[in-house]
Amino acid sequence: MLRGLDISNMLIIDRLELAFQPGLNVLTGETGAGKSILLDSLGFVLGWRGRADLVRQGADQGEVTAWFDLAETHPAHAVLEEAGLPGGRELILRRINASDGRKTAWVNDRRCSGEVLRALSETLVELHGQHDDRGLLDPKGHRAILDDFAKASGLRDKVRQAWSALAAARKAATKAAQERDAIAAEEEFLRHAVAELDKLNPQEGEEAQLDVRRRLMQGAEKIRSDVVNAYEMLGQGGAESQLGDALRWLDGVADRADGTLEAPMAALSRAIVELDDAMEGIVAAIDTMSFNPLELEETEERLFAIRGLARKHDVQPDDLAGFADTLRGKLDALDAGEAAQAELEKAVRDAQAAYDTAADALSAARSKAAGKLDKAVGAELAPLKMERAVFQTQISPEAAGPEGRDAVSFTVATNPGAPAGPLGKIASGGELSRFLLALKVVLTKGQSGLTMIFDEIDRGVGGATADAVGRRLAALSQGGQVLVVTHSPQVAALGAHHWRVSKAVSKGMTLSTVTPLSEDERVDEVARMLSGDTITEAARAAARVLLGDQFAA
Repeated sequence: MLRGLDISNMLIIDRLELAFQPGLNVLTGETGAGKSILLDSLGFVLGWRGRADLVRQGADQGEVTAWFDLAETHPAHAVLEEAGLPGGRELILRRINASDGRKTAWVNDRRCSGEVLRALSETLVELHGQHDDRGLLDPKGHRAILDDFAKASGLRDKVRQAWSALAAARKAATKAAQERDAIAAEEEFLRHAVAELDKLNPQEGEEAQLDVRRRLMQGAEKIRSDVVNAYEMLGQGGAESQLGDALRWLDGVADRADGTLEAPMAALSRAIVELDDAMEGIVAAIDTMSFNPLELEETEERLFAIRGLARKHDVQPDDLAGFADTLRGKLDALDAGEAAQAELEKAVRDAQAAYDTAADALSAARSKAAGKLDKAVGAELAPLKMERAVFQTQISPEAAGPEGRDAVSFTVATNPGAPAGPLGKIASGGELSRFLLALKVVLTKGQSGLTMIFDEIDRGVGGATADAVGRRLAALSQGGQVLVVTHSPQVAALGAHHWRVSKAVSKGMTLSTVTPLSEDERVDEVARMLSGDTITEAARAAARVLLGDQFAA
């Protein structure tokens, strides 16, 4: 419940303190006196997006503070807890608007964002302004209104989740089908390439090994004959025989040389041993250089085949084996694609069935709630002098989507036998106000701790109809709080608390003030609303009648 509003330097308000009460609070005053500024200021502190030029001319900043009483079960507590803000039975909102446009907000003396203010405002205040019936006229909002009345947010969330799952399943199936079609388009190439690669069966590192072997065989072919010649020069009939002969000749005369040949003979023996080692190494080299000319041809053919496939597929020779695995995987996917596609299509059907179930449940809830809403609004229309009007919620099928498969629109017939039609085309301005009031009364029923503000909801009506609107507002305020900005004396007279908004020029500056009215002042204000600027005794007498027996002369 809104208990107070403190406004400083906002538009034509210098300083204003208001203390509101439970029940029906009415604000009256001449057009342009500043009633809308009060609502702009309240909207500002609640974080609503509105006009930007709120700071009073000449002031550095404007400031608005609003405080509310909260019951222990008030939904604002949950918003405060989620935002990490302090709670309690009293909630104080303060917001400053600097002259340069910067805005700063506090909740219970803790800094917060405009988003937090707006979240709190949804639990604290509901404003029905002069143009609020635009929401009632726009069929795009009717489905949400019906869902709120049906308390179907849970069912709607299930439909949204089912729609998301269905969209994801459809996307996966479509993507898989497109990929499979793309693979199928190159199936002939894939099968030929895999067969070619499988036949060659290239191994990682094989190209380098073949190249080394090929170079070795090519080099061996050129030098082997020279190595063989060298071996023959060292072998039988060559150096080996000559060294042996020399050693034998020396050995035959060594005993007559007085030991002078021992050293040369030892050296020759070592030379013969080294020569044997050299010849063994040459023999091993000759064996290594021995190859089958057909092997060189086969090595070259395989090397060139590997390099040719690498160029053909634009990969490195060592990557051919992995490339073959990739192509083989595509073929496996193609071969298994039919079964996989069948699974994906089944997932789509399952998701569609889940969506249909959720959408059917939501449609059923909407259909059931529509009848209750029509009946409840009809019951509210009778006290508003529209007992012959018919309000009907039309539900028609529409393309499936995240909100279900129902189009919802509110239609009315204002007279018996008249055709029903869209609210905006059938109802007059005064009728729209009453339809709006009736609908809002029904939709807010059961909400606790909510302050409802009506900005000239009674426009376009007068006399007994205005009195009926005022009485409905008074009844609505029982056990709660309703603030009404009105030009209707019938509505003003039914208020439990009354403020007059006026403006005056002081030192060349126009300022707006709000004054709580005493009983006598209320008589004069209602009389002014009845008769205009000149208040007559007849107008005062009529005002006393409207205000009740306690003000009778």
